[in-house]
Amino acid sequence: MQTELNKVVTALQEFYARETFLFEKDLGERTLTHRLAVHLERQFSGWEVDCDYNRLGERRLRLPHGSIVSTDDELGKSVYPDIVVHQREIPNNLLAVEVRKASNHQPPEHDRHKLQALTDPHLWFAYAIGIYLVLGKKSMVADVYVGGVIDQAQSVWLAGRLKDAGLG
Repeated sequence: MQTELNKVVTALQEFYARETFLFEKDLGERTLTHRLAVHLERQFSGWEVDCDYNRLGERRLRLPHGSIVSTDDELGKSVYPDIVVHQREIPNNLLAVEVRKASNHQPPEHDRHKLQALTDPHLWFAYAIGIYLVLGKKSMVADVYVGGVIDQAQSVWLAGRLKDAGLG
């Protein structure tokens, strides 16, 4: 897992080095998400990196009825992760990332609940790792989700790596 997290740190270093314009102009989260996905794609050779991807083959990613993540569909709870690292045609979901700008004043619960669900090993499409990122102009906050919960040890390790990289 730390191999994958190191790739995320490298992508974040490149993102912050090359995308300062996005923060200077206070562009939206979707723009940040897309540009971060570009940098992640360079690190995850052999994997697809997509934004707002809600499929596994022909099936839609849906949460069970009664789930805490809201959606507007009536048949189930559709899931649109901000960024995913996966293989599109087979059930091989490696990484789900939820991105927030530090200036976003909406409660973070929706993103956190989504990561809990996306990494829940009881769901057929579970991602091995989830990362919650709050991106500021010069630094960030991150939590790592594994097995449907925050993995405190991996979150502390990632925070240390980000600090060492000048991003924490």
